[in-house]
Amino acid sequence: MLRRLPLLLLIALLFSGMSFAKKKNKQELSNLVLNSQTVFVVIQPDTGEPVANPTANRSARENVENALTKWGRFRLAMSPQTADLVIAVRKGHAAGLTIGNSPKDDSPVILQPHDGGTDVRVGGPPPGDSSPAPGHNRDLSIINQVGPSQDSFEVYLGGVEHPLDSAPVWRCLGENALDAPAVAAVSAFQKAVDESEKQRQQNHK
Repeated sequence: MLRRLPLLLLIALLFSGMSFAKKKNKQELSNLVLNSQTVFVVIQPDTGEPVANPTANRSARENVENALTKWGRFRLAMSPQTADLVIAVRKGHAAGLTIGNSPKDDSPVILQPHDGGTDVRVGGPPPGDSSPAPGHNRDLSIINQVGPSQDSFEVYLGGVEHPLDSAPVWRCLGENALDAPAVAAVSAFQKAVDESEKQRQQNHK
């Protein structure tokens, strides 16, 4: 009886190894993200603009929108309320004087051409932000703000009233990650999507 124990143990180890080999790996991004078709890009609320570069965040948002359009996987939504995903961006900068409530952060009217014509995208404050609409008066402020030095790119699930109140489903922090022409944050997000797609296909085999 005792001589048979090593053989039984070996068989058990073989079966456990086979079971481990068949174990499915978890996707980095959920199916909710992979099945999304539309995206809206906003500037993180309460983000100050460096005095030396008062259009930094608006330029970062436009860089991200252009990179997403070039990628072609998602369509830019007409509004955050109709977007499957909401991407919030923030340009990093060194500590120092910043401009608060900058009107330059208001989204302009954007004409987005496509095969069937041209879509008109009317921007506005980030979802849940109570800032005045574009063209309305608001008080500018100059503050000595200590913020993150790295660029921030955060992805949230859309379809809710205040998407930025929940935790992001994916994020990227990096030096100059929102700068054109590379827009490294979008490239990193594209890589995460591609790898999650491959993992989803493997899990369905």
